[in-house]
Amino acid sequence: MTGKVWFVGAGPGDPELLTVKGRRLLEEAGAILYAGSLVDQAATLFAPSGCEIRDSKDMTLEEMSAWLLDQSARHATVVRLQTGDPGLYGALVEMTRPLTAAGIEWAVVPGVSSAFAAAAAAGETLTLPEITQTVILTRVAGRTPMPPGEELEALAAHRATLCIFLSITLLHEVQRALRAAGWAEDAPILVVQKASWPGEEKIVRGTLADIKQRCQAGKIASQAMIIASPALGAADWPTLARSRLYDPAFAHRFRKATVAAPNSETSA
Repeated sequence: MTGKVWFVGAGPGDPELLTVKGRRLLEEAGAILYAGSLVDQAATLFAPSGCEIRDSKDMTLEEMSAWLLDQSARHATVVRLQTGDPGLYGALVEMTRPLTAAGIEWAVVPGVSSAFAAAAAAGETLTLPEITQTVILTRVAGRTPMPPGEELEALAAHRATLCIFLSITLLHEVQRALRAAGWAEDAPILVVQKASWPGEEKIVRGTLADIKQRCQAGKIASQAMIIASPALGAADWPTLARSRLYDPAFAHRFRKATVAAPNSETSA
């Protein structure tokens, strides 16, 4: 038997945020390798009786690859359950290369990223008309260096929404980079720890000036998403630029304009 290995995004934490397809694969799996340091073990409760379940938090990349290869020889469906989406900071290519070399079929099931779960938990939008239409997913250099041109200071210069992964212990570096890029001390910053995790989620709001102190007070030191965005707090602004898509003066193939655009010419 040669089975298929599925890299399934577990989502941000809440097992109910697994995709329908991801849950079905867990229910069919003969073996599951999950990232126990990041994925709630509750997600493995969908596994059938007799399924071989292994926590990968103490394994090297080579050990994980060997385990997946071994299980694919014994089970039709093998699942590697990863936090968020497998394509974001998930070592996806490193794990699929040995499978490809061995002739093992594999596929990816996307998952909900913690960036989106964090914004949802706080009731925030990542894009806003005439404020920002760009979202940058990035991190601060730690033991993994950033490629040239991708330093946070350079990305922050765009004044777009920044979703900063894997950097809560380097919050001082986030502050330094944003200041160097010209962000104001009162620029709003959002930090969400364990977004969507039942009973464990923490939301901290602050500014560039005080977000580190607020996180220290909240004892947030791991598994946290940092969002810096000019759109934060927009729900409380006195006025907003209206979305053109839903404006009655905006026509598209599904709806005709019901009022004249402010600057439109009228025919005689």
